[in-house]
Amino acid sequence: MTVRRLGAGLVAAALISPALAACASGGTGTAGSTASPTVTASGTASPSGAPVAGDAKQALLDSTKEISNGNFRFTLTGVGSTAEGQVHQPSQSAAMKVAIGGPSSDLAMKLDVIHYKPDSWVKLELTGPTADSLPAIKQLNLGKYQHLDQARIKGNRNLGFDFDKVDPAGSAVLTQGITEVRSTGTGAYAGTIDVTKAAEAGSLNAATIAALGTQAKTVPFTAKVDPQGRLSELVLQLPAAGQTAAQEIRMTYSDYGVATAAQKPPAAQVVEAPAELYSLFN
Repeated sequence: MTVRRLGAGLVAAALISPALAACASGGTGTAGSTASPTVTASGTASPSGAPVAGDAKQALLDSTKEISNGNFRFTLTGVGSTAEGQVHQPSQSAAMKVAIGGPSSDLAMKLDVIHYKPDSWVKLELTGPTADSLPAIKQLNLGKYQHLDQARIKGNRNLGFDFDKVDPAGSAVLTQGITEVRSTGTGAYAGTIDVTKAAEAGSLNAATIAALGTQAKTVPFTAKVDPQGRLSELVLQLPAAGQTAAQEIRMTYSDYGVATAAQKPPAAQVVEAPAELYSLFN
């Protein structure tokens, strides 16, 4: 299992790990208007239409700036898995709930992760035939929050959280890879992204990018921004690659500037994490 920082941690595994989640068919995003001109990364119009007002790519690059302030809620969905949570830089706290797989999976996972600097906790639930057959996994299903030793997760992108990289999906990295973009309406865009350099984004891992081959350079996307020009939704439509079906990865952002601090778990619900937990995520 590959997990990345909470910002990059847990998300890539939640959305991409074939060992934990069934592949889903690519869904629908915001439909592009055939009347809208296609704009290259430099902002110039293609021969398919006249220039549009402003630079569509720059608008999307600018839309991610508020994320770096670290005060928002987010969701990520894809491949039958979900992640949702909040980042609250003012209190140096963050939280995420992740669900991977379902009742029919050989191994399904639910994670409740809380970071409140300088502490971190994770509550883990593993179910399915694989979980039932492994004693080491059984003892991790404690029903309590497991307090993490910061010395053991320092630099560990599986369990740690970097408050200098607060974006759970790395949208700023992804938008920098835009190769083609067009406006499809007020606050709506569509185009393609070169994701070959986006392994640091968090919403894609290196193995998935490699499996896409040359298709990784032209991954279709749609995006929406709110009335203040802040990114509210980014959807990647990953094409089928090898044994993996086409899939959609959707990320949303909301409550900019008004998210709340994460809640520390009650002391009565906390135990120290055993060595097996660190082994699972290393």
